[in-house]
Amino acid sequence: MRQPVHGGNLAWAAALAGCPRDAIVDFSASISPLGPPESAIAAIQSHMGNLRHYPDPDYSDLRLALGNFHQLPPEWILPGNGSAELLTLAGRELSQLTATVLITPAFGDYYRTLAADNAKVLEFPLSLGTGDWGLGTGILKETIESTSPLCPYTPTPLHPYTPTKDCALLLNNPHNPTGKLFLREEILPYLEKFALVAVDEAFMDFVPPDEEQSLIALVQEYANLVVLRSLTKFYSLPGLRLGYAIAHPDRLRKWQSWRDPWPVNTLAAAAAIASIQDEEFQAQTWQWLPPTRQQLFQGLAAIPGLKPLPSAANFLLVETEKSSVQLQQQLLQHHQILIRDCLSFKELGDRFFRVAVRSEADNQSLLAALEVLSAE
Repeated sequence: MRQPVHGGNLAWAAALAGCPRDAIVDFSASISPLGPPESAIAAIQSHMGNLRHYPDPDYSDLRLALGNFHQLPPEWILPGNGSAELLTLAGRELSQLTATVLITPAFGDYYRTLAADNAKVLEFPLSLGTGDWGLGTGILKETIESTSPLCPYTPTPLHPYTPTKDCALLLNNPHNPTGKLFLREEILPYLEKFALVAVDEAFMDFVPPDEEQSLIALVQEYANLVVLRSLTKFYSLPGLRLGYAIAHPDRLRKWQSWRDPWPVNTLAAAAAIASIQDEEFQAQTWQWLPPTRQQLFQGLAAIPGLKPLPSAANFLLVETEKSSVQLQQQLLQHHQILIRDCLSFKELGDRFFRVAVRSEADNQSLLAALEVLSAE
């Protein structure tokens, strides 16, 4: 069985560990341990009778609910079969531009969707070791102020380094795999500098409302802005495959014309409506995550040879002096714990791994196992 590219491959993990799938404690997929919400389960059960009917091809109720949730007209929202499907549609449009700027290390599906339509990629790394993580301070800013032959820049009085509208920016916020949260003000200047800016906010739900940096409120001001959201991580619904894009209605109509009908099944739509209306579940998550994440961070930092990076999401990227692949195999075989190696992030390789924030008991099991392995 091949080494998985994504996290959450329990079939591979169980085969390596020699145990049933449900015996694996999965830290490799960044899914909240608090869900799915009971409201989502109840909605699924109440809609079982509708399986004999096709879904509404316009997903009117779902779009209306999402519109109310984000205070947007429903025509500015397009539900999809997970954010992965919508990313594929975005990739088709990104490929029509001269090049797409990608902040690295980058989620592997970005390369998949860009390669599918032969898009040109310009990679620019985050400087993980210096703490210089801001988009407006030396990392991407220097790129914008460069003179790349693929993305020519034309000086103007207002914007000395304004490019010709021929390139795109694909960014996730919070960033995966580092967990870095970029400030809204850092991203705003690039809406003026790129023909298309696609921001993947798959983990933004985990950031409390008073700290979140979403660009959703700006989509009606910038026709070149696309925001992608996922319901699978925060609400623990990866098996239902549900995400949505927020962008100008003209763009979304074009995307809809490119895809198959009924990409979202009836049960997923019902669960989504119930989930986003479940304020109690949302508040519970925002109360649970920060202290639990900090406790896990401190526990990892106390283990010799491990260096976790601060994160705003429900996962932690950890630098390791030992081989992450070796750690992964030892954790599986001796403790039935699965962590995410970072081999799919070429900039990170075998010296980093990523772990989800799980329950306090699971987190303590992980820390105890890592302490044992660090002492060997």
